[in-house]
Amino acid sequence: MVYHGCLSVLTLKYAEVILPLSLANRYTYRIPPDLEPRIFIGSCVIVQFGVKRFYTAIVWAIHTKDESKNTYEIKEIYALLDPIPVLRQLQLRFWEWLSFYYCCRLGDVYNAAVPSGLKLESETAVMYNENFEADSMLRPAEQSVLEAFSGQTKLTISELEKKTGLRNVMPVISSLMALGAVEVCEELKHGFKPKTQTYIRLSIAFHAEEQLSAAFNSLKRAHKQMALLSFFLEEIQMQETQMAQEISKKELLKRSGCSATVLDELLKRGILESYEKEVERLQPMEVVAHVLNCLSEEQQSALRQIQDVFRIKDVCLLHGITSSGKTEIYIHLIDEILQKGKQVLYLLPEIALTTQITKRLSYFFGDRMLVYHSRFSDSERVEIWNRILRGNDPLLVVGVRSSLFLPFGNIGLIIVDEEHDHSYKQQDPAPRYHARNAAIVLAGMHGAKTLLGSATPSIDSYYNALAGKYGLVDLSVRYGEVRVPEILTVDIRELKRKKRMNNALFSPLMIEKIDEALKEGEQAILFQNRRGFAPVLECNNCGWVPHCVNCDVSLTYHKQRHELTCHYCGYRVRVPKSCPTCGEPEAELRSIGFGTEKVEEEIKALFPAARVGRLDFDTAHTRTAFERILSDFEQGNTDILIGTQMVSKGLDFANVSVVGILNADSLMNIPDFRAHERAFQLLVQVSGRSGRRNKRGTVVLQTFSSEHPIIRLAVRSDYKEMARLQLEERKLFRYPPYFRIIEVVLRSRKEDVVHQISFIYADKLRNHLNERILGPVVPPIARIQAWYIRKIILKIEITVAIAPVRTLLDRVSEEMEHLSNFRQVAVHYDVDPV
Repeated sequence: MVYHGCLSVLTLKYAEVILPLSLANRYTYRIPPDLEPRIFIGSCVIVQFGVKRFYTAIVWAIHTKDESKNTYEIKEIYALLDPIPVLRQLQLRFWEWLSFYYCCRLGDVYNAAVPSGLKLESETAVMYNENFEADSMLRPAEQSVLEAFSGQTKLTISELEKKTGLRNVMPVISSLMALGAVEVCEELKHGFKPKTQTYIRLSIAFHAEEQLSAAFNSLKRAHKQMALLSFFLEEIQMQETQMAQEISKKELLKRSGCSATVLDELLKRGILESYEKEVERLQPMEVVAHVLNCLSEEQQSALRQIQDVFRIKDVCLLHGITSSGKTEIYIHLIDEILQKGKQVLYLLPEIALTTQITKRLSYFFGDRMLVYHSRFSDSERVEIWNRILRGNDPLLVVGVRSSLFLPFGNIGLIIVDEEHDHSYKQQDPAPRYHARNAAIVLAGMHGAKTLLGSATPSIDSYYNALAGKYGLVDLSVRYGEVRVPEILTVDIRELKRKKRMNNALFSPLMIEKIDEALKEGEQAILFQNRRGFAPVLECNNCGWVPHCVNCDVSLTYHKQRHELTCHYCGYRVRVPKSCPTCGEPEAELRSIGFGTEKVEEEIKALFPAARVGRLDFDTAHTRTAFERILSDFEQGNTDILIGTQMVSKGLDFANVSVVGILNADSLMNIPDFRAHERAFQLLVQVSGRSGRRNKRGTVVLQTFSSEHPIIRLAVRSDYKEMARLQLEERKLFRYPPYFRIIEVVLRSRKEDVVHQISFIYADKLRNHLNERILGPVVPPIARIQAWYIRKIILKIEITVAIAPVRTLLDRVSEEMEHLSNFRQVAVHYDVDPV
């Protein structure tokens, strides 16, 4: 209460919060007086949004205002979820930048950034009325829902859908509500729950020597109990503080060899007592103290150059050829930063890479290292989050792009390994950010440095280095002076013309080189950037090709499952027994093209004694599957590994002497201005998996276009010439890095609506930006998941600030909202698409 003369004005505190919803605004809630001292910026609070829904909101700002001036009712914060703020203020600044630059909403950033275990929201629960009696026969779906309760009085919507198998259970619930059979309510779903484990300790009453002796006397006839008590005391005596230590129930039973019944008797006597203790789900890294490896002369020189760059610039690009030892340089830099008491973030493009890199880094950093990616359970991710949030101790965090959102307090260095990889770009849902660019901004906010590393840098990063925006360090010698692999080009067109291509997939030279490697006890990698058995199935008689019902693509044939699958929406259907158009039997359906599954089948037929593995999304969609496939290959349990671009990303295998690239042309024939850059990168990267120790490797590159400039440059590994040619072309046609591209993507269930709206939208933008607007255009795949798509492309000079562009986009979007059918269209922006 604040007094001003005779008048009293009630001053309350209010919080502006972000909700985990795709909403443009922040929302204001009143802070209850009892929570005022405990709510801070970054706190997690529970708020009611809408009529009955509850969500975990993040406090963005706290302010006071005169309640008497409010013209509308302001809801009160329902509860404080965690007494400690779960975000740092610098993180919120980072969120704000992501939201602004990538033209998305703060709620989108919140959803992507925070693990689900830290969010709490309400879910609709359905309660069964036990007194309900039907007046007439129920429909089968209604009966199915009521039977799902079977003794239970309350189930959530998701539980009902799972039990009944109904895809949309809400209409059935509505009809049952009308009959009085069920009621609905909102319940809060609990997120993260700490993991607990049962521990055993000596009861306080038996800490004295006399009482303990008496306990042993009482157990003279209970030999097993006496043995277990003796074992327990011996175990705790080995710990630091006698009589005050503990041992987990699981470990005690395992190491003593006693049964749980024997332990229960000691607990009943009160000699020992059990209790629940919170434990970490994370498996602790082995604590080690390996001395760092000595660097070669070239590596030492590169390290010194990087350190010199960091004295004057915040970003450095390390252009090191494959097998030049970039990781060893990273290790020395990480050690240097950790010794200064700061944190390091080591970003990798793929989860597959974390397994191998983690093993290597753990030798040097042990329990000072954490791994973070989406294949961990949600509870594990919350534990990592809390460990970083509640301590500023020097830590190395190894992870994929989502690691940028962790609550770092003291970052000194961010390493973006394989910085060229397009996996760093988030596609769907928003925020559609690029982790490399976001890492540079985040490091700048912390006053930290960013090191970008690649054997084939992105054209954008290389241009920034040439322009002096970044530092540039070259490492052009392989570690140990191992020679770069010999790349042998095979002209498939010529072989087929001369009828020397006896196998449909493999040239005689590739078969010969694989055979030689197997006889020498060496391994081979075969690269085909398409999974499944065949991309197209076609009727020999009428030319019918099966297409997805939801997308404008043909279905991929997966022979092992005998299914046709859409790789865009997941739609699956069994291979028809006959052609639905002309009735020809299944035998008349022939496959066109080939994927990794077909390569595997053919290679097993050619080399029946070889142990063959396959690494693609079909075989490695879980963390354990990734690790098992890579571990088997690394340990020599697999002779030939067949894979998509997963095998090209920085993996290091000592015994690989042959790499086969089955179809280089498919990489270049893509309607994208980055196609040639990507093709070069993939060809060079996958070639670099060969001959990485004391023997020169061999790469067999099969192509129909042996004279193509990109093929010839890849054979020579001439990155600088490739970059020069690409930069000339992009400058001429107004592409990055000289121009910034922003795509306005419009989607609708109705093709005529999205077609009409896209032209109006493009015209409004063209009124302001003139020739900078292209389109609307119909993308190569114009329908995905039953949504019709149109794109408007903005090409903005790189010298133009993003702020006025963002303001213009917002203004035009507001104008479009006045159109009646605009509500049938979903719009999003993709800034710097890849």
